[in-house]
Amino acid sequence: MKIDIKMSTNNILTLIVALSALILTGCSSRSAIGEPRQNIEAAEEVYSIGVNAYLWRATLDTLAFMPISTAEHQSGTILTDWMVNPNDATERTKVDTFIVGSELQANSVKVKVHRESLQDGNWVAIEPRAGAENQIVTAILAQARLLRRDNAPLRN
Repeated sequence: MKIDIKMSTNNILTLIVALSALILTGCSSRSAIGEPRQNIEAAEEVYSIGVNAYLWRATLDTLAFMPISTAEHQSGTILTDWMVNPNDATERTKVDTFIVGSELQANSVKVKVHRESLQDGNWVAIEPRAGAENQIVTAILAQARLLRRDNAPLRN
């Protein structure tokens, strides 16, 4: 029995690109987000700035889209200034964040979201969106874990 395989130039190029991509993915020093690296030692928490450095950096990264009014690393306090909603000029938000614990867990970060609505020329306090504070804490913790993982020393 004879098998006749005919491949077009496009099929050959596609095969070469796919094999190259497969080979090169093993060369990366950083794994995909959310994928744990198997060859790392647990990173020690860093406190030389007064609070857990991973939580501090992650909080700044997470809130980078808002104007920061106060950032005191010794106390772990990061306060944003008011930011007007780009989709609704009659609504603004600010976030107060406090790093109160030393471990990478939800109770180490306290977040308070303030929201106001423009009514008759005055800003009036309204309830923040449901789950906003928890979403910010979750984003901060995810970023802090990535920072810790990526700064951990490799084992041989």
